Amino acid sequence: MSITDEALAVAAAEAGAAVVRSHYGSSLTRFTKIGDDFATTADIEAEKAILDVLRAARPQDDVVGEESGRTGSGGNGRTWLVDPLCGTLNYAARTMLASVNVALHSGTGGTVAAAADPFSGEVFWTDGNAAYVRHAGTDEPLAPSAQSKLVDVNLDPPFPSRDVFLGARLLADDDFIDQFQPRVVSTSLAVAWVAAGRRAAYVTDRRDLARSVHFAAGIALCRATGCVVTALDGQPLHAGGNGLVVAADEPTHAALLAIISKQGVRKG
Repeated sequence: MSITDEALAVAAAEAGAAVVRSHYGSSLTRFTKIGDDFATTADIEAEKAILDVLRAARPQDDVVGEESGRTGSGGNGRTWLVDPLCGTLNYAARTMLASVNVALHSGTGGTVAAAADPFSGEVFWTDGNAAYVRHAGTDEPLAPSAQSKLVDVNLDPPFPSRDVFLGARLLADDDFIDQFQPRVVSTSLAVAWVAAGRRAAYVTDRRDLARSVHFAAGIALCRATGCVVTALDGQPLHAGGNGLVVAADEPTHAALLAIISKQGVRKG
């Protein structure tokens, strides 16, 4: 019996998470990328483990990996987006905040995705219609909630939108201080936490998020649970769009957009 796409996403994410756990705390070789960005032995080997799982089950699909780039013929309209270790700097500094992200983009509507926490053993996953968290073999539905008032803000450079938005300015805004509590975990695992009700919202100024290996899984989880997902200016998220605001509900989203707009975010 063939494996479903959602089961495959979970299996691939779990395979990557196992590699990430196995290397944690070890002496890691670093591979320089651009600027201060780097990959480690764990990133490379986790991606290989994920790709091995995907290739065995779906040899005709394309794969875009954070470390290995695009592979495949591009003929069937199905592309797996793989970030084997989101939070590499955390991980290299022996901080247990990271995510292993796998998402499938196809022409069938909702995005199938999984985001695994290598250290808690949790896997957040969606079939494109509903979303769940799996722990110790048990699945529980995800339920967004803004009750915590915790908003995770991406403060990692570079800051591509600093002329119209900067996360550090958001944290100093009096209206933000009055309504929310900031958190900075520096991994897209925090996007999955919005879907799970552990964060009220997530904000980043990163661009090109529609098919980002870093954010595709978290965005899919949030959409499947009914979170509000837009660009920084409140417009629909699209390739090349200006940042990301994911909120557990409409009031939280509206409050954040009002605060962000004071920085001068332009529409479009």
